[in-house]
Amino acid sequence: MTPTYEHALIVGAGMGLSGALARLFAVKGLKVSLAARSTGKLGPLAAETGAAAFPCDAGDQDSVRALFTSVEASPAGAPDVVVYNPSARTPGAFVDLDPGEVERAIRITAYGAFLVAQEAAKRMLPRKHGAILFTGASASVKGYPRSAAFAMGKFAQRGLAQSLARELHPQGVHIGHVNIDGGIRNTERGRVEGPGEEDRWLDPEAIARTYWHFLEQDRSCWSWEVDVRPWVEAF
Repeated sequence: MTPTYEHALIVGAGMGLSGALARLFAVKGLKVSLAARSTGKLGPLAAETGAAAFPCDAGDQDSVRALFTSVEASPAGAPDVVVYNPSARTPGAFVDLDPGEVERAIRITAYGAFLVAQEAAKRMLPRKHGAILFTGASASVKGYPRSAAFAMGKFAQRGLAQSLARELHPQGVHIGHVNIDGGIRNTERGRVEGPGEEDRWLDPEAIARTYWHFLEQDRSCWSWEVDVRPWVEAF
């Protein structure tokens, strides 16, 4: 049996991957809600997709609770798909890292994922229906030099997703961790720089379709994780 979904909430929304997800969800007939620390940037995407925009600091418990209360009270109602995109980096030599900045990075990347997933699960479990998808990164499975804080946050987020899948799949809630193992095209860190460069970058529209394929899985064979990487990249 393949579940059907009606309302997607994208937390940590922007114009890159989140924009591709919002457009695809809208095309597929889902109502879309967008959440970000600053909603001013979401105006064009909201207008394009018919989405409602809500403010949210993903690392703050009160803010996350207020987000779900507001979304649930909106005409779209409680979401049955929730995508968690936020993450924070504080790169640098390990001995030079500012502990406060490391705490902030882990709070946004990992603790925020817990807060959002918990609020989503509280609404999905009574209906035995829903999907919570986490946006991972290369750092979810590979700790790079000068990237300790990001690796800690992403490893924790991946562990959360795996734990939730084992607990919530039998209760009807599909958990997905999409490990994006590469740079995304047309974002600040992944622009196409010249002829032949396009193969180095992941297409955000194609990544969005991978999220959709996750949602289309028959529950007899739910996965909890998928890796996506440029086809030219060696493992």
